[in-house]
Amino acid sequence: MLLFSDAEAGAKYGYYDGWLQEEDELGPVFEYTGAGSGDQVFGGQDGKGNSAVLNHADKGRTLHLFVAVGTVSGKKTKRHRYVGAFALDAAEPYVVRQTPGKGGVPRKALIFRLRPIGPFQRSAGDEIPPAQHTERELVPADVTASKMVEPEQNKSQHGERAAVAATAVRRREAELSEVFEAQLTARGHAVGRFQIRLKGKTSTLLTDLYDATDHVLYEVKGSTRRESVRMALGQLLDYGRYVRTDAEPDVPPALVVLLPGPPDADLVELLADHGVSLVYRVGETDEFVTAT
Repeated sequence: MLLFSDAEAGAKYGYYDGWLQEEDELGPVFEYTGAGSGDQVFGGQDGKGNSAVLNHADKGRTLHLFVAVGTVSGKKTKRHRYVGAFALDAAEPYVVRQTPGKGGVPRKALIFRLRPIGPFQRSAGDEIPPAQHTERELVPADVTASKMVEPEQNKSQHGERAAVAATAVRRREAELSEVFEAQLTARGHAVGRFQIRLKGKTSTLLTDLYDATDHVLYEVKGSTRRESVRMALGQLLDYGRYVRTDAEPDVPPALVVLLPGPPDADLVELLADHGVSLVYRVGETDEFVTAT
């Protein structure tokens, strides 16, 4: 399956395809924006191409990436350079991000995370430009992968891409977030997320729920295990440094971990020691309790 990326075309709208400068333990990632000038989807005719990318492995296909490198002399025809063969990242095949669309109108974009699976060419011109300064943007709460409706085939194969237990936790996390968001919205609260780019970095951070009415940042986890609580604490302490409002730019948000049930008592104490509160769900009900 052939993918064609044009950094110049994306730059016109304020977004970029390209290599992330930050690598993880699995190596480099190339971010590739999906198809569609408005909100990008997987379903219907508009989402046909995006669905094909998402399901490429299930179809036995390899993603072959080309990047634009100018035009044919005397013509407007684009020239492309072959970068290499890729597959979607197994743990996180795509993220959803708010980017400018036509006319500068914000839209939800599918950002596919491509991993090279053989020899590849990487040049400085293919890298996403680092942020010149730290940027934060409040975006709608539905700017998240958990809100996307994936093709049925991909849903059935998802367990083969990642551990079944991890998949179950992610689903529980998404469902917990939706139920709690609905409660906040029903009470008349404005709910969103913050999209953050740090100075000198190319990657983009996306927080969990942010209650704009009460200036509260939530980190949602689908498990009460120690590892999950510790991760939530670290993420809140990190993200909370950048979440501010224009009205009160010097006031940090209240930080809250949202869990599907009560964790061990010493973990509640751990959160309290760092000024972080805890809210947890009572069973499978719509009731939530604030730990004291």
